[in-house]
Amino acid sequence: MSNTSAKRTERSTASNIIKGSLGNLIEWFDWYVYASFSVYFSASFFPSEDQTAQLLNAAAIFAIGFIMRPIGSLILGRFADKNGRRASLTLSILLMAGGSLVIGLTPGYDTIGILSPIILVITRLIQGLSLGGEYGTSATYLSEMASKEHRGFYASFQYVTLIAGQLIALLVQIIIQATLTSAQIYAWGWRIPFFVGAVGALIVLWLRLSMLESDQFTAAKAANKETGTLRQLAKYPKAVLTVVGLTLGGTISFYTYTTYLQKFMINSMGLAPNVVSQVNFWALFIFMLLQPVAGHLSDKIGRKALLLWFGISGTLLTVPLFTVLQHVKSPWIAFLLMLGGLVIVTGYTSINAIVKAEMFPTEIRALGVGLPYGLTVAIFGGTVEYIALWLKNAHHENFFFWYVSGAILISLLVYTRMADTKKTSYLDK
Repeated sequence: MSNTSAKRTERSTASNIIKGSLGNLIEWFDWYVYASFSVYFSASFFPSEDQTAQLLNAAAIFAIGFIMRPIGSLILGRFADKNGRRASLTLSILLMAGGSLVIGLTPGYDTIGILSPIILVITRLIQGLSLGGEYGTSATYLSEMASKEHRGFYASFQYVTLIAGQLIALLVQIIIQATLTSAQIYAWGWRIPFFVGAVGALIVLWLRLSMLESDQFTAAKAANKETGTLRQLAKYPKAVLTVVGLTLGGTISFYTYTTYLQKFMINSMGLAPNVVSQVNFWALFIFMLLQPVAGHLSDKIGRKALLLWFGISGTLLTVPLFTVLQHVKSPWIAFLLMLGGLVIVTGYTSINAIVKAEMFPTEIRALGVGLPYGLTVAIFGGTVEYIALWLKNAHHENFFFWYVSGAILISLLVYTRMADTKKTSYLDK
């Protein structure tokens, strides 16, 4: 191959990975806008004098949205294995964009009564289906498009864009907090980011329509192999159970540090919402930059070493870290402690997509990656906020710290027994 052809191939690979990743960014922006702004809009949908009760209701619907994720993984995962990664990714972003637009337009409880939270629930179910399909298909697409030597690096961009989506949601929140009064945000300002997400999705939709299909899917389709069926997936029980085990501690810790911690800093530590937004923004920004560094490291030393780092550190340090946070009043110390937790979680987030993709053959990869992951996230990731707030309401907040640590310990046991997928990858077969 000539140098010009090689450069064009590398440029094409990077271009398609960027297009796939930007869609992931918008998906997660729309998803996290709900979490970031629930402090403001919970009173509109759930009238109550108790802020914790309002947050509990909002968190319950956040968890309900996760119920649809395994269903989305099943439906859109099968769709991706049968009809292509590009088609599935395009459909998922259309569903997410529509959901954001509906939430932004839905009147509050004072205007339409019980219909307001009902519409919110239905919309979150649709968005959960979209996000469930996005994860498995996106992980599959990035892993199949990447060259063998750089799979960990390129696959890490799934979480780069995932975190970027949350960062942009936080940035929008910071801007809104700086330009609107608190009363204006509670009244109507919280709707703005939902409209921003809907517009961004239309732009990404145009980009995704120009994506190339992966060579591995094209080859599998040409071979007329059976694709995307549960019967095929049942042939890989060990891989399915491994995905569940390695995801358990990772998803609980990820949502603890990136979603619940914002409420914890406001509701338990007593920090002002605008201060918390800035602390979260800069900690997550560094967290985002760490993903490709760790992904590149996994290309050199293997995936298992990073998983063991997360498992051991998370098991030992979660309880001490949150115990100290409870008594912190300085935003700088809160920032350093949050960042410390995110450095630990990086061992999981940076490579979990490629690890799962390497466990399944092409004809079942999107479904195999997405379905067991979606089930685990629905049961454990989606309930993180609700469990934490419920324990706080019951005056046993410390129990939650042990819950997170115990979940990571279970995953650590899986990491110690599983093979390093870099050496046994189905992507090489």
